[in-house]
Amino acid sequence: MVGAWPAQSGVMNRHISLIGAPTDIGAGARGASMGPEALRVAGIQPTLESHGLQVLDRGNLAGPANPWLPPVDGYRHLHEVVAWNQAVHEAVHAELGLGRLPVLLGGDHCLGIGSISAVARHCRETGKKLRVLWLDAHADFNTSVLTPSGNIHGMPVACLCGHGPQELIEIGGTVPALNAKNVRQIGIRSVDPGEKRLVHQVGLEVFDMRYIDEMGMRHTMELALATLDDKTHLHVSFDVDFLDPDIAPGVGTTVPGGPTYREAQLCMEMIADTGRLASLDVMELNPALDIRNKTAVLAVDLIESLFGKSTLMRD
Repeated sequence: MVGAWPAQSGVMNRHISLIGAPTDIGAGARGASMGPEALRVAGIQPTLESHGLQVLDRGNLAGPANPWLPPVDGYRHLHEVVAWNQAVHEAVHAELGLGRLPVLLGGDHCLGIGSISAVARHCRETGKKLRVLWLDAHADFNTSVLTPSGNIHGMPVACLCGHGPQELIEIGGTVPALNAKNVRQIGIRSVDPGEKRLVHQVGLEVFDMRYIDEMGMRHTMELALATLDDKTHLHVSFDVDFLDPDIAPGVGTTVPGGPTYREAQLCMEMIADTGRLASLDVMELNPALDIRNKTAVLAVDLIESLFGKSTLMRD
């Protein structure tokens, strides 16, 4: 295929595509729609290029405006959320088909439905195993019955695992798009009461902040990355509210007590050490709530580590 750049076995793909998805359609606060531009202003493209990566910025996807309406039958803006996720799905799937590594610049985390369903579809087509690392303060496993808000950015993992409206769970062509056993959630510290029961029921593997406090980030990541091999596609879905709000205030749903700067760096560096990263979401950056773009700058710094920045040369 013309334009295909398959990654070598065990070596991260060096051909990167940036895809902007400027919407806050699934969120409870306005502003995540400005996230893609804030990441560009923070220098995501030249930062990655400085590591010898070939980066194409595909620009921004288009979708419906945010009507800012109340929930209907437990979902806010379902029609618009479906449209945005269909656009994301097709864009991410196309880049994977070209042998490139897609980096989705969000936008709120409801877009993970389109992104990860595309990755799962690609894995089915290529015979790959899928491992999803969900870096987030929230489990995002709500349903229309359980949600206190109706905001669909609190539901993407549930939808990917088949618990959601038909229009969303079917986007990837297979229901469920994702087996809960393929997900590792890291940094979780806010889960709604009914959501806790459903997470337990489906067997989602969650490394919450108590686990990280007790066992440390190194041990957490060793378990989260265990059993990866040449046939594994590693997808990272990085919600910026994963980070402690003291260092990353520019998000709509801050939860105190998140990973420190060094813990987050270790998390990213250990992912990079695997050489398996094959797709990435960067979600929920909200410049309207930030201070002089400091959260975007921090996010780019961590993404740089995810793509191999280190203090010393390492094997």
